[in-house]
Amino acid sequence: MIQVAIIGCGVVGASIAYELSKIEDLEITLIEQNTPASGSTGAALGVLMGAISHKTKSRAWRLREVSLKRYQTLLPELEALTGITIPVNRQGIVKLLFTGDRLEKWQKLQQTRHNQGWQLEIWDKNYLHQQCPDLTHKDIIAAVYSPQDRQINPSSLTEALVAGAQKNGVNCQFGVKVAKFITQTANNSNLQTCSHLQTTKGELAVDWLILSAGLGSTPLTTSLQQSVDIRPVLGQALKLKLDRDLGNRDFQPVITGDDIHIVPLGNREYWLGATVEFPDEWGKVDAKAKLLEQITQQAIDFCPALADGKIEATWFGKRPRPQGQPAPIIGKLDGYSNVLLATGHYRNGVLLAPATAQEVKDLVLLI
Repeated sequence: MIQVAIIGCGVVGASIAYELSKIEDLEITLIEQNTPASGSTGAALGVLMGAISHKTKSRAWRLREVSLKRYQTLLPELEALTGITIPVNRQGIVKLLFTGDRLEKWQKLQQTRHNQGWQLEIWDKNYLHQQCPDLTHKDIIAAVYSPQDRQINPSSLTEALVAGAQKNGVNCQFGVKVAKFITQTANNSNLQTCSHLQTTKGELAVDWLILSAGLGSTPLTTSLQQSVDIRPVLGQALKLKLDRDLGNRDFQPVITGDDIHIVPLGNREYWLGATVEFPDEWGKVDAKAKLLEQITQQAIDFCPALADGKIEATWFGKRPRPQGQPAPIIGKLDGYSNVLLATGHYRNGVLLAPATAQEVKDLVLLI
């Protein structure tokens, strides 16, 4: 049996564990020092901005397209295997366009997506008002509707991925920390191999080590003498309870405008977020209440009905943003023959988790 260890159980690590669990001759251990989805995954809104993204070619689009297609089969597959219901909004995403936005840019994207087999609709202001009557800001000039994009509850998705992986034989070790890596020089090579992990639960032999620990990937790679610089970008969000559904009860898409998302949850509840707060020169970032107030007011400006909502909860999470290279980082760790990175997804962890898992799976099978 080939021994595989995965460190980190956010949505990306859980996706990798699940996809690898379907391969014979792999013995997989999934290690998480806290609980599943306790990091950036647990604070994410789960909005899958795929077709509506302006990424149209190369790796950036390929990862999005692979994930969108895999989600079509993955969600029913997981629910059938585990019995866990994963909340999914299948009513698409409505992106608001404001005065100054270039409509021709979106018309070009619409044609590109049509050629790629994906659908986008451009709505004028009158049609937008028919579909979403609570969006009344005077500067709204049009909207782009992406019916094939989705919103998925990240914590429920991670729970189902973990349960599916466990059913397929993955050994999940939660509340376990990695204390030390044991490495050696590979035969006939200048590359190192990681042969064992020393954890708070004991020693574990590995043939493959996959680091999917988000911000925790930096100290882990530092221990391997190949530090990868990933820094936190904080995001805050809140949950509102309204007296009525926004707009039409039977049409409750995700609304996004000025990089602010309004996410319907059912029962007249909505997630609202998220801020983008960068660290200071020492790498420290703290949640600023004023910024959450600002995005709340911006959302109320283009959807005044939100002003009557009652705040039920607020929270924040730190997203892992790589420095000096594009997000996400997927591939071999420099200097090692058997250590893979699948980390640094910044704001797209939920969106890109299935494609990341597929790339890791391909690397494990190929090498």
